[in-house]
Amino acid sequence: MAPRLFACFGKSALLASPKVAERSGGTADVAAEEQRRGGAVLVELFSSQGCATSPEAELLVSRLGRGDFGEMGLPPVVVLAHHVDYWDYMGWKDPFGSSLSTVRQKAFVEALNMDTMFTPQVVVQGKAHCVGNDETALLGLIRDAARFPAPTFQATFQRPSPDSLQVSLTGALRTKIDGHGATVMVALYENGLVTDCNRGENKGCILSNDFVVRKLERLCTVKDISAKKTLSGTVNFPLWEGFNASKCSLAIFVESTSHQIFGSQNFELPNDI
Repeated sequence: MAPRLFACFGKSALLASPKVAERSGGTADVAAEEQRRGGAVLVELFSSQGCATSPEAELLVSRLGRGDFGEMGLPPVVVLAHHVDYWDYMGWKDPFGSSLSTVRQKAFVEALNMDTMFTPQVVVQGKAHCVGNDETALLGLIRDAARFPAPTFQATFQRPSPDSLQVSLTGALRTKIDGHGATVMVALYENGLVTDCNRGENKGCILSNDFVVRKLERLCTVKDISAKKTLSGTVNFPLWEGFNASKCSLAIFVESTSHQIFGSQNFELPNDI
């Protein structure tokens, strides 16, 4: 069913224990107590509407993002769903699939010393991963993840043209960054997407998708800065047909050169933007 370098997995397709890889690059100069009361954990799902087991993972991360597991004492999360494009040949072209999402997943394959790419996959804090529809493994990774203070960015939104969104951000990372450097990324994501899938592995299904990354841009790259230093920058997002600000939000996250996450936060977009 799959090409040699790709796989579409269910929960039992991998070992029950999630893989964890220690990462280098960048400094998380945060005391243990600060980590315990730190900010959100970034959860990134890699999925495709062309993968038969991805819908279950999409439902799981949607529930996670809505706070359905709040009674379990989990830390807050920032959820992003990256739709890859390498399953499009199977008969259904994912309308949200992106080659850039595939590139990001490939970067994790290398950084986590994996042998193959697969969907659905969840990466937590850029440091550990599991099969995306394995609820027990995913919640365990979130519970055990190292936490860092949330950045303190404030956002200003403008529409320079009907088909573009400009976001100006000012704030501090609240994590010291050393000479290895780190990058501040900004994702524009959309909730409440519903697709009638009439071909491929999910033929006949109504697919619901939340936290779908529509655009991912770099705000800035920094090195040798203190946790309190104020940063400013602007990102410009080209918008898609049917853009609805009330369904969209922004996620900001800080990642090392090896994609380890050092803090994240998110904003809802103003409805009248």
